[in-house]
Amino acid sequence: MSTRKHTALPKAQILIEALPWLTRHHGKIVVIKFGGNAMVNEELKAAFAQDVVFLRHAGLKPVVVHGGGPQISAALDKHGIVSEFKAGLRVTTEDAMDVVRMVLAGQVQRELVGLLNQHGPLAVGLTGEDARTITATKHQPEIDGELVDIGRVGEITGIDTGAIEALLADGRIPVVSSIARSQDDHHVYNVNADTAAAALAAALGAETLMVLTDVEGLYEDWPNSDEVISRLTASQLEKLLPELSSGMVPKMEGCLHAVRNGVHTARVIDGRVQHSILLEIFTDEGIGTMVVPDDIPVEQGES
Repeated sequence: MSTRKHTALPKAQILIEALPWLTRHHGKIVVIKFGGNAMVNEELKAAFAQDVVFLRHAGLKPVVVHGGGPQISAALDKHGIVSEFKAGLRVTTEDAMDVVRMVLAGQVQRELVGLLNQHGPLAVGLTGEDARTITATKHQPEIDGELVDIGRVGEITGIDTGAIEALLADGRIPVVSSIARSQDDHHVYNVNADTAAAALAAALGAETLMVLTDVEGLYEDWPNSDEVISRLTASQLEKLLPELSSGMVPKMEGCLHAVRNGVHTARVIDGRVQHSILLEIFTDEGIGTMVVPDDIPVEQGES
């Protein structure tokens, strides 16, 4: 009897610790950007799917948004299409766009939907093209004062949440590929998945945006220190943006956009840690970096 007590009690304590967070997040939409190492490591992929299904069964409404950089690069190599990057963005020719679309909607999304649906008839895959969920226009970055043509890379101009809201109302988990319909012609655009997740979180009035990365969070003074900033306000983040590494910029700009447009918290978390989503949402400590709106007092913005 004493052994049973000994092994079961910590489990009960863990569940009780989650109670305030379960209460707070019940019925709320959580947008999760899936990417980085969690996307290519089999164990991390399986743990990610378990976390998302857990959120759904715990009464939250998860929406997953994904890109697929490594998979796209591999497929382009296989098709003999050279990858070129300008201003941190992949130059996407018409031929490359066909491959991007095929990989995101036909490979990465299918695999993720399959992993989620091992736990029940939950996940439904769509791209930004479906039901006009994401609309974009051609993005031309400025390099050395000149606008540069990088092909079919889009800048988001509109979000229609109708299809996603219908799926959520039906108890499903939408899995959205970061491809957008064109505002101007009959083409499609490749859009940055961090940006797409942030735009969807804002349009859906999500409680939280979570961005999985391959780092522990936002470092205070990288590379001199590996101390992670656990929370900061939108204004504090805005000041830091010019100093950030290029890979972190779209993630942190996405977090800034989200909290400036009605999302209560935006978090960057380490996708290399198994079950990082559950650790972030349901524990007192949390992990990663949380961004909150300027007008939220510290105690209200906690997890």
